[in-house]
Amino acid sequence: MIFCLNLWVHYTSLPLLLEGALITIKITVLSIIIGLAVGLLSGTVRISNIKFLRIAAMIYINFMRGTPLLVQLFFIYFALPLLTGLKISPFFSAIFTCGINSGAYIAEIFRAGIQSIDNGQMEAGRSLGLNWTQTMKLVIMPQAFKRVIPPLGNEFIALLKDSSLVSVIGFEELTRRGQLIIARTYGSMEIWLSVAIIYLIMTLTISRLVSYMETKFEIK
Repeated sequence: MIFCLNLWVHYTSLPLLLEGALITIKITVLSIIIGLAVGLLSGTVRISNIKFLRIAAMIYINFMRGTPLLVQLFFIYFALPLLTGLKISPFFSAIFTCGINSGAYIAEIFRAGIQSIDNGQMEAGRSLGLNWTQTMKLVIMPQAFKRVIPPLGNEFIALLKDSSLVSVIGFEELTRRGQLIIARTYGSMEIWLSVAIIYLIMTLTISRLVSYMETKFEIK
């Protein structure tokens, strides 16, 4: 009887968990877009010749990497409205915080990728009449991009899992949906196992995509 009840709880809860998974994917994708934009800009500025911008990028990167994502999320959602008087939605707080947090790590990934390219490549581009920006865009970045694909994949997986932290502000992604279902059904084991399996499927999917890109670009 108990076994049948557990199966019923699992069956009726699965659609809700899948809806939560879709929300988690949405948060992750939007956060990745923000993180890539911020990270690429910050990583490039980090190695530029403009001292002020280089210091600003370094402060941002060190602050975001040196403080917990949960604290950053609380600051954006709870403290920032008190300072600005603006009401910030849980959805915006989630994607903005995850995005700028991930951007700091992505910035260091891009910085390392760019600096791994031989200096002769920059000199060759400049000797052809390209300026620094053109050389970075046309010569350095295409080569660096191939090298940063594996660590970027790891960062995306970490971001997917870290997105579960947004449940603390009441946003109903996968983890929060699991908590709400458990509060109603008391099926802790079945629900948390289902949540774990869904996360595993999503992370394995990202891993496969990264492996495909590595093969496509012939990354050694």
